[in-house]
Amino acid sequence: MILFRFFKTGLLWAFLLPALSFAQPSGNGFQDDTKFPSGIPGERIRALIDAINSDDPQRIGNFINQHVSAHFRDFVPMEEHVNALQGTYRMTGGIDFYSIRSYTPARKELVMIAKDRLFGGWHGFSMTFEGKDQLIDNLNFTPARPPQAAAEPPLTEAEMVKSVRQKLELLCSKDAFSGSILLAKGDQVLFEYACGEASKTYHAPNNMETQFNLGSMNKMFTATAVMQLAEKGKLRLDDPISLYVDESWLPKSITSRVTVHHLLTHTSGLGSYFNDTYMKSSRDLFREVDDYKPLVQGDTLAFEPGSRFQYSNTGMLLLGVVIEKASGMNYFDYVRQNIYQPAGMTRTDCYELDRPQNNLAEGYLPAPGGGWKNNVFMHVLKGGPAGGGYSTARDLHRFARALQTGKLVSQNSLDKMWESHSEASYGYGFEIDQNPAGLVVGHGGGFPGLNSHLDIFQGKGYILVVMSNYDMGAEGLRVYVRNLILTRLKS
Repeated sequence: MILFRFFKTGLLWAFLLPALSFAQPSGNGFQDDTKFPSGIPGERIRALIDAINSDDPQRIGNFINQHVSAHFRDFVPMEEHVNALQGTYRMTGGIDFYSIRSYTPARKELVMIAKDRLFGGWHGFSMTFEGKDQLIDNLNFTPARPPQAAAEPPLTEAEMVKSVRQKLELLCSKDAFSGSILLAKGDQVLFEYACGEASKTYHAPNNMETQFNLGSMNKMFTATAVMQLAEKGKLRLDDPISLYVDESWLPKSITSRVTVHHLLTHTSGLGSYFNDTYMKSSRDLFREVDDYKPLVQGDTLAFEPGSRFQYSNTGMLLLGVVIEKASGMNYFDYVRQNIYQPAGMTRTDCYELDRPQNNLAEGYLPAPGGGWKNNVFMHVLKGGPAGGGYSTARDLHRFARALQTGKLVSQNSLDKMWESHSEASYGYGFEIDQNPAGLVVGHGGGFPGLNSHLDIFQGKGYILVVMSNYDMGAEGLRVYVRNLILTRLKS
C-alpha cells in the first residue's frame, strides 16, 4: 500500500488504497458528458493530458508551473510532481479523454474520465480549481467505473485467462512489465507467467522462482503472527503497548494510550520511520527490529488513538517489538517458524542484501535523462515487520490458501483480520474491499523500483498475485485482471 512519495505530493493515487470503489459496477449514480469542456477548465485538462502523455520531465515541469496553484506546486519539490505524472504514464501507457462525469448527489470536484492506452482501463482524474485564474489546486487519480455506454460482454473463465495471457504477452514484448503473475482458483493454478529481467546488469531473466521485494506486504505476516499469539493467550488485542514496548522506544505517556488493536488498524496516530533520519543514515544500521529504535524515538501522536486512520509504518514496526516480547523469540525466527514453514513458503524471508542470495530481483525505476537506475541505495538493507521482505507469487498463493484453510489462524481470528475497522477499509494488516461481487482482501506493497499485490477474492474464489521489479510496475496489470474478475466474469 505504500509508495510514500506519491502521498507526499498530495496526488492521491487510489490504486494504493484498500478499496477500489470507483472500479465497481454502478447504478444510476453518474452521467458522462463526452463533449470536451470549454474555457479555462478545458485548457487545464488538455494540458494535464498532454503532460502525462509526453512522459517528458520538462513538459511536465512546464505544466506544473503554468497550470497548478502555488500551494500545490510548492508542496513538494518539482521532482516529486514529475515522478508522479511519469508514474501515471508508466501505469497507463498514456490516456485519452472520454468524458466529464457528474454524480448524484453532486460533487464539488470536476471529474474527468479517461481511457488508458495500455490496458483499456478507465480512470478518474478529479480536480479542484483556485482563484480567478482557475489554477488546479488538487488532483486525484483513481480507477473509474466503466461508462454505461461502454459495457463489455461477459467472459467465461477460460476466456478471462486467455485475455490475461494475451495482455501479458503484449506488455512483456514492450518491456512494459517485468515480474511475475499467478492466478488461481483455490488450489488450482489457472495461469502463471514471468518475464523481464531480475538483473539488468547481468541480464538474468525473471522466472516463477524469482523472489520480488514485498514492500508493505509483510504487514500481512506481522498481523497474522499477532493473531496467533492472541489465540495462545500471549497477548490481548486491547492491551496497551506499554506492556511490550519500553520507554527506550517511546515514553509511556504515548504507549499507554496506544493498543495492539490501534497498531493493527493504523489508527494509533503514529507516523513513519521513513523519515529524514532514515534518509540520511546508512542502510547498514538497520537489520534487527531494535536497530530501528533511533528512527522511532521522538515520534508523537498526530491524533487521539482510535479516532481516525493514518497509515503507519512505525505502528507495524512496533508490532514486531510486541511479537518479540510476547513470544520470547526474535521476530524473524517467529515468523519463519510459525507462518512461512506451516504455509510451505520455502522462498520467502527477510534477507540481508549485502549477503549473496539466489534469484532475487533488483528493483528499477527510470533514471533522469533516460535509462534505468536500481533502488539498492534507497530501500532497506533487510526487511522487517512493516515491509521489505522477499517472496514469490507461488509462495503468496500458498500463504493465501494457508489462511483460508485454517493452517495459520482460526476462523474467528480470520474474521477479525478481514473485517474493516476504519473508514479506510482496513482490517488487521489487510486491505478490505466489500463490493457487489463479494469480499476481496489482501495487501499491496510499493516503493521506488518495486510494486506487488495479493488479492484474495473470497466472493469469487480466486487468488491473484502480481509482483514487479519496476517502479509502479504491478498496479496497472493488477487492476486490469481484478476488473475482469469483478465486472466481466460470468457467474
